[in-house]
Amino acid sequence: MSKLKKYASRMIVTSVTIILIIIIGITANGRTKITFIENTVGKIITPVQKFFNNIGEGVSGTIESIGNLGNLKEENELLSKENSQLKELNRKYEDIIMRTDFLRDEAELKKQTDFVFVSAKVSGKDPGNWFDRFMIDKGTNDGIKKGDPVIQAVRIEENVVEEGLIGRISEVGDNWAKVMSIIDEGSSVSYKIIRTQDGGMLSGSLDGEMKGYLFDSEANVIDGDKLLTSGLGGIFVEGLYIGKIVKFEKKQEDLIESIYVEPVIDFKNIHNVYVVTGTKK
Repeated sequence: MSKLKKYASRMIVTSVTIILIIIIGITANGRTKITFIENTVGKIITPVQKFFNNIGEGVSGTIESIGNLGNLKEENELLSKENSQLKELNRKYEDIIMRTDFLRDEAELKKQTDFVFVSAKVSGKDPGNWFDRFMIDKGTNDGIKKGDPVIQAVRIEENVVEEGLIGRISEVGDNWAKVMSIIDEGSSVSYKIIRTQDGGMLSGSLDGEMKGYLFDSEANVIDGDKLLTSGLGGIFVEGLYIGKIVKFEKKQEDLIESIYVEPVIDFKNIHNVYVVTGTKK
């Protein structure tokens, strides 16, 4: 039975082949009109050809898409790498610019200051946005002692560099020290207004602001008045720049004039500082 099926299959294939040869021969005779058989065969073959052709195009498109995905992935990796390199390069440029400004102001300050100071870098800070308490990489081995003022060179006007007050040394070790800044709530500093020489006291707060009062409730105060340390109480030496008054108010029941001060130091961004260890002879 299996042999019969085998021969039958061969006979079918042979018959179809003969029919196709006959059709090809008839078509080659240059006729302009097709026969009924040709038309029927064409109707059968055309959809099949179309189906397999669409499959072929789909497979080709899929392969091409997969290839494009591979290329996109590779391009994305290259772009990500370039972006990281550019960010790192930008960070280095920013660091160079900041360092250049720092060194320029330091050189200018050294020319005109009456103080002797040690340069130090910030090595750590307490949690939070503000540099209210932080550590530096210098200590007693560098001549630093508890209570020494900590400053930074600040340019307050064109070509005018001052010793901007940051705070003071609260603890010190051989090669490290802790700084308590003037915006810390445990800090207080006596001041005088440059314009009028009126004095008062300032203290820090949890929100990073500086608030204070004037000793004389009738003192003449205006927005923008600049403040220096007065040296009163011996906590800070006289003449360090603190900042400027941005708001003042007087309450009749308090009989004092309150002020709000904007520090000259950016207490969210401190990297290098100077510790005042003495005065020039």
